[in-house]
Amino acid sequence: MALMGFLKKQFIDVIEWTEPRDGILAWRYPMQDHEIQNGGKLTVRESQAALFVNEGKAADAFGPGLYTLNTNTLPLLTNLKNWDKLFQSPFKSDVYFFSTRLQVDQRWGTPQPVTLRDKDFGAIRVRAFGNYSWRVADPVKFQQQISGTRELYSVEEIDGQLRGLMLQHLSDAVAQSGIPFLDLAANQIEFATQIRNAVGPAFANLGLALDSVTVQNVSLPDELQKILDQKIGMGMVGQDMGKFMQYQTAQSIPKFAESAGEGGGGIAGSAMGLGAGVALGQVLAGNLAQGLSGANPAAAAAAAAPHDAPPVQDIMALLEKLGDLKAKGILTDEEFAAKKAELLKKL
Repeated sequence: MALMGFLKKQFIDVIEWTEPRDGILAWRYPMQDHEIQNGGKLTVRESQAALFVNEGKAADAFGPGLYTLNTNTLPLLTNLKNWDKLFQSPFKSDVYFFSTRLQVDQRWGTPQPVTLRDKDFGAIRVRAFGNYSWRVADPVKFQQQISGTRELYSVEEIDGQLRGLMLQHLSDAVAQSGIPFLDLAANQIEFATQIRNAVGPAFANLGLALDSVTVQNVSLPDELQKILDQKIGMGMVGQDMGKFMQYQTAQSIPKFAESAGEGGGGIAGSAMGLGAGVALGQVLAGNLAQGLSGANPAAAAAAAAPHDAPPVQDIMALLEKLGDLKAKGILTDEEFAAKKAELLKKL
């Protein structure tokens, strides 16, 4: 019984692998102090591959199926070991199993904006992210280039390298697609296809196949997005610059009112806010007149025509003097308010 137990322990009749968990790409069958029985069975399940390696040299590879191990099914190993066709003895060889199923929901994205060349805007910086899936397609190349002789190799160990390849070829994908940035959002499927075509060869060099790529979002940094929003606004009004200037003026007035109110307190602050407001009104009126000139010359002339009103500087000086008189108690609050209203009517 002891002898039979020893022989059973030393010779392997069945070689197989059942994946214990997700994320394992390569696993080396434990062969220390063991030999493979000639005529033994090799079981390779669906979504698996097996590779025999002799003294560091890749030999025979097997896809899914049940195989009887002999000189007929191991031609490369037979050649490496110089076996005779009638060889029947147990033998030693390293056996590696590989998971060939899809590794799905792998994430890629730009940690920082990437500078790309765009035919509409020139050089732009964009952010993008999405998913991709891949699998081991060439066990021999994968074992030689990546996993080597390690006992176990997992997805986590190669994830960073693959995400780097995705980002490295992002610029190439944009250039090959010829899609302007403004059209990328509407052509994400085409953009994803271009990324797959650009990155696929780099994956193949590692024994991998890039199965699919998805693009979930493409965006600009905040500061560039504001510029793009302005460009979109101009595009919406087309050639009607009058409407665009009116829109810009309306957007500017609330912001000025808020900042003027924070400019200072008391009479001096009110006077400064009033003077700055009048000056801003003149600037906005000029801009509005320029904008209207292209669409309605008559309206532009009316907007640009001078009004019979005292200079702003004179009104400012009068307000400051009135403020001094009120501060010294010469003018009452009612008198100051009445005179101030009278001056404002002249503007």
